[in-house]
Amino acid sequence: MPKPKWNLNTIYISERLQESLRPISRCAMTTVVAPMGYGKTTAVNWYLGERAKAEALHIIRISAYSNNLAIFWKSVQEAFARAGFGFLREYPCPTDAAGGGLLVDDLCHALTGETPCYLFIDDFHLLTDKCASLFLCMLANRLPINVHLIVASRDRFLPAAETVRLGAKVYQIGTEQLRLNHTELAIYAHRCGTELSEAQVESLLYSSEGWFSAVYLNLRTLSERGVLPSRHSDIYATFTAAMIDPLPEQQREFLAVMGLADEFTVEMAQYITGDADAGQILSLLTEQNAFVTHLPDGVTYRFHHMMKECAERRFLTMEKKTQWLYWERFGLWYEQHRQYLHAIAAYHKSENYDALLRVIRSDAGILLASLKPEDVLDALDKCPAETLKSYPFAILVLMRRMFTWRQIPKMLELKALLLTAIEEHPELSEEERGNLLGECDLILSFLCYNDISAMSRLHRSASVQMSRPAISIQNSGGWTFGSPSVLMMFYRAPGELESELTEMDECMPHYYKVTNHHGQGAETIMRAEALFCQGRFTDAHIELERAYAQVKDNGQINMALCCDFLSRRLSRYTDVEQQYTFNERYEALLRYHDAVWINIWCATSAYYHALCGETDKIPEIFSQHRLSDINMLAPGKPMMEMIENQVYLAQGAYARVVGYSAELLPVCEAMHYALVALHLRIQTAAAYEQLGKPKEAHAWLRKALSDAEPDGLVMPFVENYDILKPLLEREVKNDLISKIIELGEAATAQNAAGTRPAAFDVLTPREFEIVELMAQRLSNREIAEQLYLSEGSVKQYVNQIYSKLHIEGDTRIKRKQLAELLR
Repeated sequence: MPKPKWNLNTIYISERLQESLRPISRCAMTTVVAPMGYGKTTAVNWYLGERAKAEALHIIRISAYSNNLAIFWKSVQEAFARAGFGFLREYPCPTDAAGGGLLVDDLCHALTGETPCYLFIDDFHLLTDKCASLFLCMLANRLPINVHLIVASRDRFLPAAETVRLGAKVYQIGTEQLRLNHTELAIYAHRCGTELSEAQVESLLYSSEGWFSAVYLNLRTLSERGVLPSRHSDIYATFTAAMIDPLPEQQREFLAVMGLADEFTVEMAQYITGDADAGQILSLLTEQNAFVTHLPDGVTYRFHHMMKECAERRFLTMEKKTQWLYWERFGLWYEQHRQYLHAIAAYHKSENYDALLRVIRSDAGILLASLKPEDVLDALDKCPAETLKSYPFAILVLMRRMFTWRQIPKMLELKALLLTAIEEHPELSEEERGNLLGECDLILSFLCYNDISAMSRLHRSASVQMSRPAISIQNSGGWTFGSPSVLMMFYRAPGELESELTEMDECMPHYYKVTNHHGQGAETIMRAEALFCQGRFTDAHIELERAYAQVKDNGQINMALCCDFLSRRLSRYTDVEQQYTFNERYEALLRYHDAVWINIWCATSAYYHALCGETDKIPEIFSQHRLSDINMLAPGKPMMEMIENQVYLAQGAYARVVGYSAELLPVCEAMHYALVALHLRIQTAAAYEQLGKPKEAHAWLRKALSDAEPDGLVMPFVENYDILKPLLEREVKNDLISKIIELGEAATAQNAAGTRPAAFDVLTPREFEIVELMAQRLSNREIAEQLYLSEGSVKQYVNQIYSKLHIEGDTRIKRKQLAELLR
């Protein structure tokens, strides 16, 4: 008889499994959960291939290779780009609930359409961060009907509560659907080129329990040795014996080395292994080995994780010098292709710290932010001091990152090393020396954060010494650490307001000079906020408009959002036209893909609507008190928490306000956040008043009044006047209290008069005031006299009102439509 022809790489999807795969197209999310080697990837790829034959569709395949979220994110970006969706290219990796929500919005917007879209995430179990699972649940809940998410994992990853919440939107495939039964195993063996006896089928089914990879490896051993292996063999030993040991030495080393890569091309394999025959080796392996896959793009290869693990074990048996050589080649490849995260990891393993520091300098520390601080610190501890001293610009980048991670002792240690390096290299030009020392001063200024005088001295020093902008600070980045207010950051103590404003005016030009105008407009915004807090609305409005003009079109989104925060607060007391509605600003922010900007927008909306008593309009992150779910930089956190406390007050959670204030005040005092502390004391006084505890309320109010008096800060009280009024009336009157009451009463009267239908929300308070007078049938001249305006100004206001309300026609018809809207 002729010898049977083996075809071990045949794809076999049983009819039973085919039926199990059909519901995928009807569900938002499908989970395929089974241990390694059960054919999860093969089954999903078969299904997607069949769907692609039947109709036009988008397929986005993403593979996880480690628990490094930043590296996984790069895979996501590449996968979307390969599928024709380039919008994720410049998107930062989302790291909290706010960033996740922003990404979901963008994904749903980009993928919605008539064409079915399948998003397949493989080996999801390697991402151990629980936030990744919660993100997928959030995404599945909001996916458009044409998009289907498929997630393959070795372990269950959906929390039970989320599974219940998703309900029919999630479909689950498990081991039972994937494993081979008696009949299927026999059919598979036949297709591979052998006829097993009934006894052999029973024995193989018993030993493998229908596990596809075990069946495959057993059949492979049978094809090569004529007998099935012992049922007690270790799976990795069986794999190595069947898949690696029979290969020629050249191919074994190739597998051991390229098993370190997540995905790779022929060109990359040639570069890393130094083997010009890499293409031929890959072709042979792909034909003979089901664990080496040529991806649908026709260019990229990947190894199955079982293959990778066995290959890596073999790699570790090589001499240390050989391992370092290959890791160094990986590092050089990644560096040359600007894959800096991979390059840093490879150079760390090769212990080539010169190269690692070179990459950090090239990247300017941007991607360092996505690495775990402990990994960077470990690399720094192992890096020889002499090597570090050879890369002074990398030291600057690392100093800046240490500040962000609050690793201050390490930051100062690096500073000392930098100064030593400069001393030991007299060949440095004066210009280069000045740039290094100046940028060092600039970075050290962050240690004096919110002490303007101390920061100013270092900014001036940096400005004098530097001839170029800093490399460690990106001018497009945030300036207020996520705070919506500049004044809240820099107002340190009662009685110091004017001197702080003067210092800001003098210091910021020096800072702008060495940072490419990072934070431009900060001093103007701070002065505008100070004038508002003193109740000087017209002056505040003038400075606000100056600030808006300064930040217009200069990429300083952070500063524009700080302007918005003041503009919203000011609009409650005077005629300030908003440049954007809240929705318009949100839509404009989406294109920046920056969760920090969205968080500032949320804070502004939350504070404004809390003051207005419109708790239903407060963004969920504040209304549901989910601030702990978002990443906040320490300096901006107290401002956000103070706003959350204002939300608690608006929601009537008075006891919570008292408790939360007690928790936050020590933090504010330690950070010298005098204005934030003032707000907290006022909130606490208001809460005690509502709880029927006047004694405690008066004690907190008097402390707040005492702190506010030296600088005449009245508006934090006025913003809470509706609750504080009885308390203020019982206090001994002075200029501060009299002004608070005067402004509070005026605001109360304005708000009472300004109750209006929702259709008029687009109008400013002044415009609505004119609408009410028009409703009384007053002429433009009469309205002008009553409001002390020119008749021409009134006419302009009226035209603007009609335009905003989309009212058209002749004068009589317009007035009639306006009256109908008021009913």
